[in-house]
Amino acid sequence: MKFEVNSSLSYTISSPSTLLLNIHALRSARQTVIEELFTIEPYIRFEELNAIQGENRFTRLEITEPCDISITYKATVDNHFTSIDFTNLEEEPVSKLETSVFPYLYPSRYCQSDKLFRFANTKFGNIANPFEKVVALTDWIYKNVEYLSGSTNSQTSAYDTVTEQAGVCRDFAHLGIALCRALTIPARYFTGYAYQLNPPDFHACFEAYLGGNWILFDATKLAPLNGLIKIATGRDAADSAVATIFGNVSCNTISVQCHTLEQNFEPLFYDPSKRSGLSYE
Repeated sequence: MKFEVNSSLSYTISSPSTLLLNIHALRSARQTVIEELFTIEPYIRFEELNAIQGENRFTRLEITEPCDISITYKATVDNHFTSIDFTNLEEEPVSKLETSVFPYLYPSRYCQSDKLFRFANTKFGNIANPFEKVVALTDWIYKNVEYLSGSTNSQTSAYDTVTEQAGVCRDFAHLGIALCRALTIPARYFTGYAYQLNPPDFHACFEAYLGGNWILFDATKLAPLNGLIKIATGRDAADSAVATIFGNVSCNTISVQCHTLEQNFEPLFYDPSKRSGLSYE
């Protein structure tokens, strides 16, 4: 399924600074970047860095003098997903998990699963099928947390979101991850471009590790699951931020667009009567 994505960011640099940008579409077995263009005005030398685990494509900019810069990224991306039936899925003991998923079981900066252990197990611990557990907690977040722009900030954690019961996509994702980990289900943060998201922006959701596959979930239900283009994954937003800034830098504007190049796109959301999940791995 082909999509065209683009993002534009502008910054005011007030002193020598370093920017780590994370806006390139990820290259993976199921997501092909057909073509892309990355530009900076005025031109500043940059370098692309791939994360060791291969789930992030960083661009590092070293800016030595005060200035205003504009950054544009455009790409045509072809991605594919697999639908997996989890009807007979059983809970997988930690002793059988791949060691590569262990970091996604631990509490992290924004996902304090240890503080939500009692809550998660009281609400969802009696559900035997792990896929149904994640669907249930995702639905609970959707129904009980109000999507409210400007209600949170960069310090808001999953524990805060349970208390305040309001947030944006980042907070919905953190809460989903924390609840999964509290239930001994590995989960990781997903950031990407999203088709039909209104208003257009970078979007956050999460993936849960079920039956040996990373399965996509979005507690906001603001974009179809088959309309997401992955930028990066990580333990939480600290690993997958669109921009990480070192220095005196102000963001002026951010503009994001995502369009399908398919003639007959059919939005896909999970059907509560079925036990099929989507994997982009």
